[in-house]
Amino acid sequence: MWFMTAPKGTQAAVRAIGLLKAFTDNDPELSLSELCKRMALTKTTAHRLLGALESEELIARNERNGRYKLGIGLLDLGARALRSNDLRDRVRPALEWLRRQTGETATLEIPVDGHVLILDELHTGHLVSASGNIGSRWAVHATSSGKALLATRPEMWEQLPETLRRFTANTIVSREALKRQTDSVSTLGYATASEELEEGYSAVAAPLFNPMGEVEGALSLGGPTARMAPRGLEYFGQLVVQAATQCRRGVLR
Repeated sequence: MWFMTAPKGTQAAVRAIGLLKAFTDNDPELSLSELCKRMALTKTTAHRLLGALESEELIARNERNGRYKLGIGLLDLGARALRSNDLRDRVRPALEWLRRQTGETATLEIPVDGHVLILDELHTGHLVSASGNIGSRWAVHATSSGKALLATRPEMWEQLPETLRRFTANTIVSREALKRQTDSVSTLGYATASEELEEGYSAVAAPLFNPMGEVEGALSLGGPTARMAPRGLEYFGQLVVQAATQCRRGVLR
């Protein structure tokens, strides 16, 4: 297992972190046996680590079924991480500008463990819009932000699963077809996803570079296809490219 290479003095900490990361949106609760299997731990070791995490409210136990889940202490840590995030602070003006220009949901997304994670999000007053997704992780191959990052961070291709999951009829599940789309990012400056993660929802995204030319994340605009289609994804794509460029230069305030 990956944690076996950790220095001896840090192995317990690395294992504890691994236990926290074992929980996902698909598996919000796990039994002791399931955690032991996933982490290749003995029940004695896992129980000791879980007890320490539970004492700090980083892990909680469902009293009804005895299964474990993430604790409320992580909410406090997550909130502190968001408040202290420099990238989020720097990009917020760009998100505000995009929302004003389009009336659609603007997001900042970063690569995390082979997924894209929504670090910040500004939604609109529309009754139908994307909202409440900060902290959510989405599949790289089915999102515009994921494609923008694949185009500019080649190492992310190695983190793609062997089989690409199909979410809708439009989801690209062929690596060759996905590569053709990401290749176009260098020409267009942005990537698109038309009802590939969710039916009725489309988005565009541009890679976000820092002043040193390193890719830090992606700026994205998304909304109901019916509302975005009349103006065309190209219109929104040009706006996210403009916002990302101005953000890099520190123009937007």
